[in-house]
Amino acid sequence: AGQQLRGRPGSLMAAPISFVIPVLNEAELVAPLLEGLRERYPLAELLVVDGGSSDGTVAAAMGLCDSLLVSPPGRARQMNLGGRAATGDYLFFLHADTSLSVSADALAEALAPCPSWGFFRVSLSGPGIPLRVVEWFMNRRSGLTRVATGDQVLFLDRALFEATGGFADIPLMEDVEYCKRLRALAAPSIIVHPVTTSSRRWEERGVARTILQMWWLRLAFAMGASPGRLHRIYYGG
Repeated sequence: AGQQLRGRPGSLMAAPISFVIPVLNEAELVAPLLEGLRERYPLAELLVVDGGSSDGTVAAAMGLCDSLLVSPPGRARQMNLGGRAATGDYLFFLHADTSLSVSADALAEALAPCPSWGFFRVSLSGPGIPLRVVEWFMNRRSGLTRVATGDQVLFLDRALFEATGGFADIPLMEDVEYCKRLRALAAPSIIVHPVTTSSRRWEERGVARTILQMWWLRLAFAMGASPGRLHRIYYGG
């Protein structure tokens, strides 16, 4: 269940692509993100799905997006609500701390072969050799396994999203779980133009510690650990 508020006046009824942006207390990031998307992709549909922010996120997004929806908290629930409301031929699931620099023409060229689904290569925002090494391993791993994280902007044909039922309603690893289902249906298209995602968690927690924690979480999930328990461990709840 969710509630639709309103978007900017004169929104398009249909769009070639839709950006679905789940947010929770991202007041500082959401307006610059939406302004950048509108400038770079003027024909795209922008949907923001708020999970119950207690800061100024909703006010910051209002008027800058085509639709603003309010959802129960949980990234998977938010993305599913936005995906069902979207009108674009392709749905791009974009985190608030991730930005795209690929041009509209280059993006259209990447979608011209009509891939079923895919994701982007990724670049981390911070400086330094350790983060460049992390980027290399993230891109290498996702290319080999055909499993991406949400930071890599998962995208898929809207018909495929509807046919597969969207993201599993789990509190963590929803992106990994969905990629594993999708790769069984078709190989992903990996867009070589990298997206830039915030390196804040790497900087706050330390590169080595974050790598070890993420690999442990992925291994535990693959071995059947509860996503709820992993969520509590990851977020310290």
